[in-house]
Amino acid sequence: MSDVISDASLRLAGISSSQKKSFHVGGTSYALLLALMFALMLLGGCAGSDGSKDDTDIWSEAKLYSEATDKLNDADYAKCGKYFEKLEARFPFGPYSQQAQINSAYCYWKAQEQTQALVAIDRFIKLHQGSSSLDYAYYLKGLITFNDDLGWLGKFTGQDLSERDPKAAKEAFESFKVVVERFPDSKYAPDALDRMRYIVNSLAEADVIVARFYYQRGAYLAAANRAQLVIRDYDRAPAVEEALYILTKSYEKLGMIDLSNDSARVFKLNFPDSQMMLTGQRVQKERRWWQIWNK
Repeated sequence: MSDVISDASLRLAGISSSQKKSFHVGGTSYALLLALMFALMLLGGCAGSDGSKDDTDIWSEAKLYSEATDKLNDADYAKCGKYFEKLEARFPFGPYSQQAQINSAYCYWKAQEQTQALVAIDRFIKLHQGSSSLDYAYYLKGLITFNDDLGWLGKFTGQDLSERDPKAAKEAFESFKVVVERFPDSKYAPDALDRMRYIVNSLAEADVIVARFYYQRGAYLAAANRAQLVIRDYDRAPAVEEALYILTKSYEKLGMIDLSNDSARVFKLNFPDSQMMLTGQRVQKERRWWQIWNK
């Protein structure tokens, strides 16, 4: 049996039987070693990167798409993301390739794998500018970039979206803006517009928080400057009420009485029913009050 293995392995290695003797040193057959190495390579090829067998390697395109879709329907988002990613990689020119890219982005987003989701959706946008699903791709990118779900920790601590890094909010705004401006008739445009308003309001709230921080610590000039930024950039945001209040009080603290009176007059003109000048407190809204889609 060993001779059969040796001869077969030598033939695979391109070595003639007349050369076989040169491969025996000290009773050890190099031909046998080659055969063992070849067998190990075959076994390794049948296993996944973690050493376990990957059954999806023998699945057809239709089978892989079907299984991925089943995982999506079962809310197994981590698994469906991997399946759709495998489908795209193995069948890049197949009929399911474009849908697999979008679905993998969606699955990874739902699985809270933001980096992988963004890679998938950015690849789709780059490769398929003529796709009929491009409006949804930009809409999904906005959702991925600025996830408004703070999870249980955010709810437990009372954290508001305005207290988060505004960079992601601005990037999401640009994605939603593409939907609204390039695809005004898209079914995703109304919701994208609502989310743009939400982002604007959250950014205004973030700047008011900074202005409030400065004011409370006696940095009145910095507080006035940040309040002016809110009034200038987000003139229709509800946070303008507090921004005008901080601006009025900051000018007063700085001894700029004329400017303080002007700000107070603008405040009363825009918020005639507000009690903030008397109480120093803005009426608190429901935490998610500006999320129109969460009615």
